[in-house]
Amino acid sequence: QVQLVEYGGGLVQAGGSLRLSCEASRGIFSGDAMGWYRQAPGKRRELVATISSGGSEVYADSVKGRFTISRDNAKNTVYLQMGSLKPDDTAVYYCYLFILTYGRNYWGQGTQVTVSS
Repeated sequence: QVQLVEYGGGLVQAGGSLRLSCEASRGIFSGDAMGWYRQAPGKRRELVATISSGGSEVYADSVKGRFTISRDNAKNTVYLQMGSLKPDDTAVYYCYLFILTYGRNYWGQGTQVTVSS
């Protein structure tokens, strides 16, 4: 069973920074990807950022230039460094791991990020 454990999140003022971490119970292999989605109240879950096994990064337009995704392969961990936070970034952030061999995503439990104005 693949497990993802998220760390970080919390309450921050607008303009501030936070770092989220997500540790997976297995490594990322060729064709896999890992990243973050978020879901605000009353809204659909949306992709925030993802990083492939090859290191390619993709960001939502709304976070480009403010968020950075990175990965520590030795720790099976992906990070989301969030800067210049806005109230619109308030959401539950979910880590995911896509495993090509199984053809599906695995999800973390979610962590709340609240940005106050």
